[in-house]
Amino acid sequence: MAKNEKAVASVLAFEKKLVPSDGYFYGTTWNNRTEQTALKLIEKSVRGTISNRLKPAVASDSLKLNAEVEKANLQTVDACALGENQDTLKVAFTLKVLGGIENPSACNNETFLKSYQSVAKQYVEQHGFEELSKRYALNIANARFLWRNRVGAEKVEVVAQVNGQEAITFNAFDYALHNFETADTKVQHLADQIAQALKGEVLYLLIKIEAYALVGKSQEVYPSEELVLDKGKGTKSKILYDVNNVAAMHSQKVGNALRTIDTWYPEFNEKQTAIAIEPYGAVTNLGKAYRTPKAKQDFFSLFDKYALGESLENAEQEHYVMAVLVRGGVFGQSSKD
Repeated sequence: MAKNEKAVASVLAFEKKLVPSDGYFYGTTWNNRTEQTALKLIEKSVRGTISNRLKPAVASDSLKLNAEVEKANLQTVDACALGENQDTLKVAFTLKVLGGIENPSACNNETFLKSYQSVAKQYVEQHGFEELSKRYALNIANARFLWRNRVGAEKVEVVAQVNGQEAITFNAFDYALHNFETADTKVQHLADQIAQALKGEVLYLLIKIEAYALVGKSQEVYPSEELVLDKGKGTKSKILYDVNNVAAMHSQKVGNALRTIDTWYPEFNEKQTAIAIEPYGAVTNLGKAYRTPKAKQDFFSLFDKYALGESLENAEQEHYVMAVLVRGGVFGQSSKD
């Protein structure tokens, strides 16, 4: 019985505390933003070339190679672009910030719950979510959530409005993507309000966020791409996301950008980039986990100690653990383990 009391609960879940909406795409001009139109997806049928890596037997035989290249690579794809007189992309979404980190949405072990709640309250008293909130605010200010749409833009401006207050305007390129050490007064003002909501001092916090990227007239822009599980049955090789005929970005992708604040993983240095808060530090496009159980730097290794009252090595590990809980998820330990 004593062993079970000291173990992590077998049923344990946390609701996410940063809740973004989908990001909606609009076309406008940098100098006259009052005229905006919702961007729609465009379907294109193209004849592409064979460009994939071929088998050595084919690649080394010129006749076979020519025969392969002559094959038509017909594709139907979705695309999205600004209008012929538009030079600026607007992406708009809202972000709700919730409190109550000390209360899991599900927990079946009362002893563990009391231990965790004590640790969570101590974290709030000692750190007050100040570091996490500053990093979330910086990722709003630097427009990381634009993803590929941020690359190559001449100018990017972010307008954030909290609970209907006076809007705050940021020049996104004034804020680094991978350095969270400093924050100006505008970022700090936004961060303070996020921290208040995470601590539960403010019961309602909704941030309206609009980003304007000057990308050039008629330029292509990039909504989210849909995951097609069975491509053999579909007619398109690329399907983009839209909501009610408006091109959009998945809320999950917006959320991933906002929580890309982990510069505490073991391999991080000035040449590395911040990664999204994940239990194993997973970066899928690199096929790598930066936080491994073997190194005892993954969320579960740290959380199991921290929640049961053991001290972690430093405040950075505490920030990481709490950031994963802000992300939310199911973290129970199987009774079979």
